[in-house]
Amino acid sequence: MSRIGKSPITIPSGVEVKIDGTTMTVKGSKGALTQELDPAVKVTIEENVITFSRESEAPDHRAKHGLYRALVNNMIVGVSEGYKKEMEVIGVGYRATATGQSLELSLGYSHPIVFELPSEIKVSADTQKGKAPVVTLESYDKQLVGQVAAKIRSLRKPEPYKGKGIRFVGEDIRRKAGKSAGKK
Repeated sequence: MSRIGKSPITIPSGVEVKIDGTTMTVKGSKGALTQELDPAVKVTIEENVITFSRESEAPDHRAKHGLYRALVNNMIVGVSEGYKKEMEVIGVGYRATATGQSLELSLGYSHPIVFELPSEIKVSADTQKGKAPVVTLESYDKQLVGQVAAKIRSLRKPEPYKGKGIRFVGEDIRRKAGKSAGKK
């Protein structure tokens, strides 16, 4: 039994949820999102509470039961509160500057990288003296924020020897000893 799928979702004030056939639309103060639902998962809305049920105990239906409940919950949290990812750019000479919907990164390559962001994402780059630049991505779409953050991180992943690269704030990087550690 899906424990996630069984738990109901309470709709906060200021959020409007509509179901039209197999399409669910969620509107809030931050924006609007739509999601196609599988017909095997039944959605009911009663008095600001959304509940999910499935038509059978088939493994496919059981998996989708929890999946669609999590997706709808992420949509509701996104349009009411929003999502935020913070990334550090660590390395000597590594820089990040944000202008409008573009992020310019200097990551030790022979050229600066200009990364164009979707219109749904707000970007800011904070540079303080003596600290690594911090790039902040904000949006109401959790999937889009995660995908863009992963794409930016893939431009220069943190390496295990010195830890240089782009990493999420609070992320632990497994460090390795250099080649001098093996000699005795």
